[in-house]
Amino acid sequence: MNMSKIVVIYHSGYGHTQRMAQAVASGAGAELVAIDAEGNLPAGGWETLAAADAIIMGSPTYMGSVSWQFKKFADASSSPWYSQAWKDKLFAGFTNSASVNGDKLSTLNYLFTLAMQHGGVWVGLALMPSNAKAAKRDDLNHLGAYSGAMAQSPSDAGAGDMFAGDLDTARALGQRVADTAARFKS
Repeated sequence: MNMSKIVVIYHSGYGHTQRMAQAVASGAGAELVAIDAEGNLPAGGWETLAAADAIIMGSPTYMGSVSWQFKKFADASSSPWYSQAWKDKLFAGFTNSASVNGDKLSTLNYLFTLAMQHGGVWVGLALMPSNAKAAKRDDLNHLGAYSGAMAQSPSDAGAGDMFAGDLDTARALGQRVADTAARFKS
């Protein structure tokens, strides 16, 4: 069976979104491409994305949307958009914010819209929420997301203090994208 090439493209301001990206990549068997503090991709980043079967995008939620660094990447993606180079690739997304809500859904909707602009196929989380009285903060999908993986990290907590359930949810998103990509390739 042909292996799918999956890329996780992300920006992280304080390390939390990077930990999510690493968890997503672990679940997907994906390559990581980090957007730097100036909003630029590393050498070969655009070529890596062009060769991908699936692109999983991640950004912290700042002021109800993606970081300006991620937005710079998104705007620069108008070149592959114009040639429809990413049409029919699989896409998914993830985000983190300090607040439990933090308007993270707005960020996931932004990532979804970007994927749709590129003619992509969106892969959601497909996990039931952990929302019963017995639910614990470290359960899978404790924040009840469907369109992508969400994480919440207290503003005074370092990246090493992230909730295990949020990282497990990110890994599950990566695994779902890998499983979907394998079905699309067969």
